[in-house]
Amino acid sequence: MRRAWLRADLVAGLAAGAVVIPQAMAYATVAGMPVQVGIYTCLVPMLIYFLLGGSRTLSVSTTSTIATLSASTLLAAGVAGGSIPDLETLTFLVGVILLAARLLRLANLIRNVSDAVLLGLKTGVGLTVAVGQLPKVLGLPGSGSGHFFSQLHYALVHLDQASATTLALSAVSIAVLLLFRRLWPSVPGPLVVVAGGIVLVAWAHVDQHGIALISHIPQGLPRPTWPAFDRVGGLLPGAVAIALMAFLETVSVAKGVRRRGEPWIESDRELLTVGVAATATSFFQSLPPAGGFSQTATNIASGARSQLSQLSTLVLAVLTALFLGPVLSDLPQATLGSLVVVATLSLISLPALHELERFSRPEFVVASVTAALGLVSGLLVAVGAGVVLTLGLVLHELNSAPVIEVAVERQQITAGTAGADGTGGAADAVPAAGLLILRVGVPLYTANVHAVAERVLAAVRAAARPIAVVVLDVTSVGMLSTTILAAERELEAELADLGTTLWIASLPQRALDMARRSAEADRWRGQHRVWSSVPDAVRAFERTGGQSSAASNS
Repeated sequence: MRRAWLRADLVAGLAAGAVVIPQAMAYATVAGMPVQVGIYTCLVPMLIYFLLGGSRTLSVSTTSTIATLSASTLLAAGVAGGSIPDLETLTFLVGVILLAARLLRLANLIRNVSDAVLLGLKTGVGLTVAVGQLPKVLGLPGSGSGHFFSQLHYALVHLDQASATTLALSAVSIAVLLLFRRLWPSVPGPLVVVAGGIVLVAWAHVDQHGIALISHIPQGLPRPTWPAFDRVGGLLPGAVAIALMAFLETVSVAKGVRRRGEPWIESDRELLTVGVAATATSFFQSLPPAGGFSQTATNIASGARSQLSQLSTLVLAVLTALFLGPVLSDLPQATLGSLVVVATLSLISLPALHELERFSRPEFVVASVTAALGLVSGLLVAVGAGVVLTLGLVLHELNSAPVIEVAVERQQITAGTAGADGTGGAADAVPAAGLLILRVGVPLYTANVHAVAERVLAAVRAAARPIAVVVLDVTSVGMLSTTILAAERELEAELADLGTTLWIASLPQRALDMARRSAEADRWRGQHRVWSSVPDAVRAFERTGGQSSAASNS
């Protein structure tokens, strides 16, 4: 941290706080919690990230995705709205799951959830949360619940009961938020509309004309309380989904805003930090924490250069909790609902969906299915389906294993080294007559080994010349399994029927050691068909004409 950054960080933190605190209050209502829960969510998580986090400019409180998933989880567990002990239990479970994932070093595995799934989830969240705010922005009695279509149906059925004054206030609030975002992005639009709504209540008494206010906000900091653990079983599935999204959102935003020259964002460190933040804040009436894009963007646009800016935001949140409760209690529900609508609709990116449709139709289908499930069945189902679809994409890619014919240039054979990519197109490239060199283009593992074997056989059958030896470059093998060893035996027998011998090249040492511990260890030691590199195998072929009595270099 540099002294020259001090003033900029302090100012940036205050500016970010003007966005973070009103949004966090709004997200608390999305989760079905009292407004002050949003303020409390800006306290402990920010302090923990200041102490442990890896990003210099990431702002951590909570997000619309986390708030919506929290609401879905509590509803699915049969928790009555506004139950603080159950919320604390949920936040505690999220923290424990994240810490367990860090202990098991699962950060990179979690990061494999595809961007298409995240895009679909954000679309589902944006539409669901925006529709859920319609009763507030229209001034309808009660509120809808459930998935997107049930909430939309509720709003349409009760549309004749809408309040004209509430609708007018909501329209003005949304227009101001959009106007400031477009024309004056450095000005905290949420603070402007919140202040405007409070002034209208205090001076113009608009609450006397059918405009509902938020619930009373108590003054003071949250007192430590113990979570209630009687609904752990019902909350656990949702806690897993929230932990997944909290980590992914935090890491994605942190990596996305990292400037050149700043420390690299380590996934393991972020996983630990968010886990500690969630566990610690669960005793202080807080939503599960995560890094948010809009608040981080405000932080950076205001000139933040270090985590001191977040400490400045934290101080502002403390002052808000201590002194501004009575003032904020005059805030209209319509204003808070408008904040949520604008914040969540920004999650929906039609250009991104269109670009995905043009670039990759399978990924577009994944994003669309995830979004549709979020709208119809709820976000918990969508998260689960998104993880399964991601796994399906990965398996599809791995199982579509290309087997590529390559050539090694003469100078590589002479030097005994492989080139950068193992391919060559020069006139003096080998293989010689009777030799075919093939490379597996993706990591080889149990599920795709038979497809690879079929492609090797097809390449031999399709060759325009008789093939005496196939050299299979298996650099991509991480570790062996009994299935891979069995498939290798079958392939060797199939090739023998074609008059072709199978040689293995570039098998990593770890995999080779495993093969030599197998029941067929002699096959990997004495037959001289395992070579440390492709050029070694080619030299052996040229010396012996492909006879298996060649001296092994493995």
